[in-house]
Amino acid sequence: MLHVSNLNTQYKDSHGRIVKAAQDICIDVPRGKLFTLLGPSGCGKTTTMRSVAGLERPVSGRITVNGHPVYCSGTGVFVAPNKRNFGMVFQSYAIWPHMNVFQNAAFPLEVGSRKLNRREIEERVMRVLTVVGLENFADREATMLSGGQQQRLALARALAMEPELLLLDEPLSNLDAKLRERMRFELKRLQRELGLTTIYVTHDQSEALALSHEIAVMSEGRIRQIGSPRDIYERPANRFVADFVGLTNFVDAFVEAKLAPESYEVRTDMGVLKVTSYEEHAVGTRVLLSVRPEDVELSEIRPVGDNVLTGTVDAKVFLGEFIDFQVKVGDHSLLARVHPSLKTLVGESIQVRINPEKCICIKPD
Repeated sequence: MLHVSNLNTQYKDSHGRIVKAAQDICIDVPRGKLFTLLGPSGCGKTTTMRSVAGLERPVSGRITVNGHPVYCSGTGVFVAPNKRNFGMVFQSYAIWPHMNVFQNAAFPLEVGSRKLNRREIEERVMRVLTVVGLENFADREATMLSGGQQQRLALARALAMEPELLLLDEPLSNLDAKLRERMRFELKRLQRELGLTTIYVTHDQSEALALSHEIAVMSEGRIRQIGSPRDIYERPANRFVADFVGLTNFVDAFVEAKLAPESYEVRTDMGVLKVTSYEEHAVGTRVLLSVRPEDVELSEIRPVGDNVLTGTVDAKVFLGEFIDFQVKVGDHSLLARVHPSLKTLVGESIQVRINPEKCICIKPD
């Protein structure tokens, strides 16, 4: 549905220096899927989305929607933003304070290039207000809505256009934590029920994991990895992705032997471990291990299996549904996230097991 190839967008900073905001961006978004651009501030994710929207003019590349180019540097095509039929919801919502809920949702239909009569506008607006649960607030002043309701109104306004593509730029960042969590479910339900092809921009890893069909993790204007939420979390391609998406333990290692196509034996300062790698590594090369805290298994009785180590509880923090243990194994400290039923005291010995399938070997940056 959306195809972006070799997109490059740049601008001059206040000192006249060229800043390469988005470099060699290539993404494909199938119809009806939610694709997230994830990364820290300044990584180029919003610039990429604005380039797709037509709010930024790239210096090179190609953007097509349903096979039709909306931007192409080679042929000089640049379709204006208001001609692209894209719905957009931004961090600020941009709700008109002097209009009521109905008028806010109707506004893009009244000023759009396609002329609709009053009845058509009313039917379409009430349909989208019902979809987002605001049908009983049509006459309410927009400023009288809660934060979550304003977010849904901004979404209804974008949906009223019946857009080919929905663009969402940090739409939940102004909400408090509990409301943000509820709105994630609401957005996910709407996107799937309506089959909306969506580009979602966020710096929130949990938001990206919860909502997306596919994620592109960005850093310094480039895409570092594209994959499903599970692939991004469980099979990070590099240190940046492993570190940015969730918590992880990093362990330096050297390859001792290749055991199977995706299985290696490595030497660490904690001992010899069996690990999984989705890339090839030569014997003797330095690698980096990434182990999520929930994959560090702790027990007071020595378990059966590979990668069993003996450590000492250095610290622990009770967090309700789980406990974070800091465990010293030799000179290395491991973070483990375990069930609160484990009562081992600080200073006591504890057994550590790392499942080889969850001990991911990557190339160091």
